[in-house]
Amino acid sequence: MSLPDGFLDDLRTRLSIADVVARKVTWDARKSNPSKGDYWAPCPFHSEKTASFHVDDRKGFYYCFGCHAKGDALGFVRETENLGFMEAVKLLAAEAGMPVPDSDPRAAEREAKRATLIDVMEAAVQHYKLNLSTAAAQGARTYLEKRGLSQAIIEHFEIGFAPNSNTLSEHLKGKGYDESKIIEAGLSMKSDRGGPLYDRFRGRIIFPIRDQRGRAIAFGGRSLDPDARAKYLNSPETPLFDKGRSLYNFGPARAAAGKAGTLVVAEGYMDVIALHQAGFAHAVAPLGTAITANQLALMWRAHPEPIITLDGDTAGIRAAMRLIDVALPLIEPGKSLRFAIMPEGLDPDDLIKSAGAAAMQDLLDKARPMVDLLWQRETEGQIFDSPERKALLDKNLRTLLNKIEDFSIKSHYGQEIKIRRQALFYPQQQQQRQGRKSAFTPWRKNVPQNALPDTKSSLLASATKGPEAEARVRESAILLGCLNHPDIAEKLESQLERLPYLCPDLRQIGNALLSALPEAEGQDFNAILSTRLGYNAAEKLLSIRQVASNRHLQVDAEKDLVEQALIADIARQFAIVGIIEEVRDAEAETDPDEGLTWRLKEAGNAVHDANMGALKDEDNSEDDREAAAKLQSFIDGKIWEK
Repeated sequence: MSLPDGFLDDLRTRLSIADVVARKVTWDARKSNPSKGDYWAPCPFHSEKTASFHVDDRKGFYYCFGCHAKGDALGFVRETENLGFMEAVKLLAAEAGMPVPDSDPRAAEREAKRATLIDVMEAAVQHYKLNLSTAAAQGARTYLEKRGLSQAIIEHFEIGFAPNSNTLSEHLKGKGYDESKIIEAGLSMKSDRGGPLYDRFRGRIIFPIRDQRGRAIAFGGRSLDPDARAKYLNSPETPLFDKGRSLYNFGPARAAAGKAGTLVVAEGYMDVIALHQAGFAHAVAPLGTAITANQLALMWRAHPEPIITLDGDTAGIRAAMRLIDVALPLIEPGKSLRFAIMPEGLDPDDLIKSAGAAAMQDLLDKARPMVDLLWQRETEGQIFDSPERKALLDKNLRTLLNKIEDFSIKSHYGQEIKIRRQALFYPQQQQQRQGRKSAFTPWRKNVPQNALPDTKSSLLASATKGPEAEARVRESAILLGCLNHPDIAEKLESQLERLPYLCPDLRQIGNALLSALPEAEGQDFNAILSTRLGYNAAEKLLSIRQVASNRHLQVDAEKDLVEQALIADIARQFAIVGIIEEVRDAEAETDPDEGLTWRLKEAGNAVHDANMGALKDEDNSEDDREAAAKLQSFIDGKIWEK
């Protein structure tokens, strides 16, 4: 099956090779520099302990300095997954949300048409640039001069001018371009009643919009007429231009972001140009619409934590708040947004002109995390003087947090929100707590001093029944089952990737196990894994008596039973970690009364009973089922809440 040339190029630009490779390797944190798109790991193609495998996320290539393997994301998937060319294309296209073109004789014709449109756009760029030096463009040159743009900046951004006439249409036709191509490129229009072509951009300063590969795909135009219906006008959607998937100045800004250590997202063309002139070459802007999920994906390709700079007026704040709803389902560990809100009435250009580049840098340095904006949006200007109002806030916040798909991030957001909620609803109690020395650890807490005597011992007992040991048994059992049966681990790979570990050393084994899975078939998997870790993985896991003696975890155990046991333990792990986190939050939320301490005790006992189920190897133990059912009912009913 033949594919249009542009399809593979678009596929490569939409995908992050680092994200593709990360499914098979564990990055070396000491050598890697994600902000520059620079990643290092032990090579997945040969056994080694050192990180000689290099991924350049900005250029989209990998290279191993040991075995000299090299290629792009497509080649990596083909090698590691043992897939054919089209199978790999379809897999990556599905991840990028791109339909694979049908195999038909018209594919080459469509690609030729696309190439022609690019030629038309480049001819338009040159025409607009030349127009800026004509007498008709005196007003445009005066405007650019008042905005403080140097000639070097005007040339760098290829700024041009469209006079209030049809000169572009006539120029392009004179160069031999067909009217239909000029219209399809979005440069001209024709009346329904026929007649000559009519230039889309008239009486405007022109800003060429280029894609990641530097090809002109669209234009933006700034009107010089104060009474114009639209101050800014963009090209329409065309075969070249999808405004929801494009960012102004993305290609150059992506290259500059590595050196700067961040990506700045401004509101419009002039903001980007002013920032660039002031030394902030790592600036981009959306194209006349609210930021989309696809544009967020582009930003994260350049930097894991872009800074959104929005005007300090009502519209700018509103845009920032809307963006939160778009970003929440997409954020991942190390991949989020920060916000630098301009002083009211100023945009980046105004701030730089009035206070200098240093003031802009200071604002960027003080950019706020997204949770700040979320909390501000939900609480600003409101009074929470009744239980009903407080309950409504809680409901709204729960709805927002449920949009977060990553378990770890959702947990940390919940913790942060509860701290702020406590300070808002119970400021005096918060001050008292801040005055007390905290002795909390992830698994053991001090019982509040005013807890009832009989419940104080119950809470301590539920917190110290050995959750670390129980977690180690369960996590070791999961890992040993996967080590003995890598084919089952491959089936459960998506659950294993999200598995929340409580033991850091076992998390290290889990990460290495997932990255080594492609090498497991027909090989001594423990030897491969042990080479990566520098110690014998199976020996470490079998050092726990309950794990070593569990018949479901033997190498020769019946695979159906092994798979069932793994599925059950993985589900138990998610449930237990979730409930303990919730119980921990609830325990810290308010000073306990009899009801709260009883609920915490019951929840703690449910966790312990369900934990004990992981130590048994009887098939479908009745006690195990009852414990699991009790735990699930507590989770569903949120017993720790009143």
